[in-house]
Amino acid sequence: MHFKHPELLYFLLLLIVPILVHLFQLRKFKKEYFTNVQFLKALSIETRKSSTIKKWLLLACRLLLLIFIILAFAQPYFKAKESDNATNEMYIILDNSLSMQAKGKKGELLKRAVQELLEDLPENASFSLLTNSETFWNTNKKEIKTELQNLKYSALPFQIEAHLAQIKAHKSAFKKDILIITDAIGLDKKKLLSIRPEDNTFFVIPKAEQKNNIAIDSVYIQETLENFYNLNVELSSTGNAIKPASIAIYNQNKLIAKTIVTFDSPKKTIPFTIPKQAFHGYVSIDDNGLAYDNSYYFSISKTKKTTVLSIGETEKSNFLSRIYTNDEFEFQNSTLSALDYNTLEKQEAIILNEIDQIPVALQTTLKSLVEKGGNLILIPSAKSTVSQLNALLTNFGNIKYQSLDSAEKRITKINFNHPLLASVFENQVTNFQYPNTKTNFGIIGSFPVVLYYEDGKSFLSSKVNSINAISIFSSPLNPTNSNFQQSPLIVPTFYKMAIQGKNNGINARVIGDSKPYLISVNLQKDAILKIKNKDEQFIPIQQRINNKVQLNFNDYPEQAGNFEVFNQNQSVDQLSFNYNRTESKTADSNENIFSEYKTLDSITTVFDQLQTERTDSQIWKWFVIFALLFLVIEMALIKFLK
Repeated sequence: MHFKHPELLYFLLLLIVPILVHLFQLRKFKKEYFTNVQFLKALSIETRKSSTIKKWLLLACRLLLLIFIILAFAQPYFKAKESDNATNEMYIILDNSLSMQAKGKKGELLKRAVQELLEDLPENASFSLLTNSETFWNTNKKEIKTELQNLKYSALPFQIEAHLAQIKAHKSAFKKDILIITDAIGLDKKKLLSIRPEDNTFFVIPKAEQKNNIAIDSVYIQETLENFYNLNVELSSTGNAIKPASIAIYNQNKLIAKTIVTFDSPKKTIPFTIPKQAFHGYVSIDDNGLAYDNSYYFSISKTKKTTVLSIGETEKSNFLSRIYTNDEFEFQNSTLSALDYNTLEKQEAIILNEIDQIPVALQTTLKSLVEKGGNLILIPSAKSTVSQLNALLTNFGNIKYQSLDSAEKRITKINFNHPLLASVFENQVTNFQYPNTKTNFGIIGSFPVVLYYEDGKSFLSSKVNSINAISIFSSPLNPTNSNFQQSPLIVPTFYKMAIQGKNNGINARVIGDSKPYLISVNLQKDAILKIKNKDEQFIPIQQRINNKVQLNFNDYPEQAGNFEVFNQNQSVDQLSFNYNRTESKTADSNENIFSEYKTLDSITTVFDQLQTERTDSQIWKWFVIFALLFLVIEMALIKFLK
């Protein structure tokens, strides 16, 4: 037992006063003589005995009364088990990712967590709150009530390491209590290693009642016909006994296609045919699981022809004219002697097709073209010198030609993961008719290889980024030197090299994607592009590149949907943004990883436990009660004990 005011215990020394009073305050009896002296003698002895007992009982009651009063004022208490942690600072990490839309026993997991926080947080207690999208340092319930009630779901996935790093960096003179509220979707043991042992960490894992979920993962053009697009919609499901669901496509909120999908496997591809026209809409599915992944927004811009220029002899460029057809490309060929340099910067892709000499002026122009987002394809001539070829390549990074080799080689391996071929093949084919070359230059450097020779060396290397591609062949492709023109690989390879970085086809971005976006637009001085729809607008980071503007969106927009890009009041492009689907796998909640941590069933339990374990047991009231009890006993003795 401990005392809040132990100095008051010195008053116990004053108990000697009533003891002395009782010892010296003796009652004197007066002698009276009666005829029956023997009877009075006995009465006197009996009276003296009862008076002595009463005196000592009163002394005991008064001593105990004073003792309990003094002890009550000293405020005795039993020290709490974790009283040393009573001054800990509270940090609350609240997962407001999209998977917290799932419904538990008392409604949506996030909304229920917010309600419990508002009910159970001590009124004036200071704490810090960290969510996926916002951070509130050193606040209290009254200050943050409105923000909590209006807290929205975040498109950003839950990143526990980032939150813990923020808390670690937050300077404090006290120990830290950390309450983490998350459904544990996407968490694993590795991510929990950032929890420090010296921090007192609690987990509350709200559980979803509904584990079944259907998500629309992606939409892509399977085939482009003369008047129609054949689309494929990729779906995924989690859970058991998934019921058939209705799926529909809307263009500008107008229904254009609808069907019913049944799931006999976790993955499903649904084909649709839609008119070949500008599209700015979404595909939607009826599902009772998570709401955020039931819609997928996408746009298809009005087809713009890609401008491609081949520089080389006309007879060597005939195969290119069969690839770059008039329905999708504006293709032209020019010999080096007839080349109009003024037209080069207007091209979106330039092919150096076996030209023997590369003038310095052309090298300078090509460097500028690539910096502004143009694609470059280099097919070397057997008559070119290595030094001249490398003089051009030094403008584009770590890539070099080596001396010409006259050994015949076969092209036997495809890099299916390279961006140029990532979506070209449905299956990874290894047994195909291998093309060959009779002479080739060696290629060394850091450009990723697209096609390999059988000895592991590069036939085609290409450095691809978000705005363009620089592709380098190791060998001339004329029929005398190679049969690559007859290979099925030539069409998809040259097609993708020319359109890389262009916005043709499906336009559907993921919120938080760092990949830049190029728009062909001429801006006036100090003009900026804005992106908006009826619910939201923002200004992205933008950089002018010649007659184009490169946009970076970071974590914007906040909500998925279809947007338009405005130059002042004129719409110049359409964009679609979707939530990341990493939160869609509701069955991926791994609660077993928390076995080494404190896990409680509710937020209420956390605060009740902290209150119980850190609050001293005050017992001064009991001493007041006992003091009153002995006061009553003393009064009873005085009144009833004769």
